[in-house]
Amino acid sequence: MAQLRRFMIERGIPGVGNFSTTELCGAARASNQALETIGPAIQWQHSYVAGDKTFCVYLAESEEAIRRHSELSGIPVTAITEVPLSIR
Repeated sequence: MAQLRRFMIERGIPGVGNFSTTELCGAARASNQALETIGPAIQWQHSYVAGDKTFCVYLAESEEAIRRHSELSGIPVTAITEVPLSIR
């Protein structure tokens, strides 16, 4: 398996900041199912919801794995930015 790299994923989702807990949990379920399907090539770390966007941190082998997760989960990707694992 390739080494996992850290990525910040920006997702433009109109109104996401006003989603109910039930709606957010539904998105989390879809994401978790996609993660199970893909396997160890991608891991979710944490997410932030702000206004009409979410910002999610993932460890992944590649941007391709992140895009595959988006396709399987139905959760759009606006931008993918690789973030160094260690900052000195």
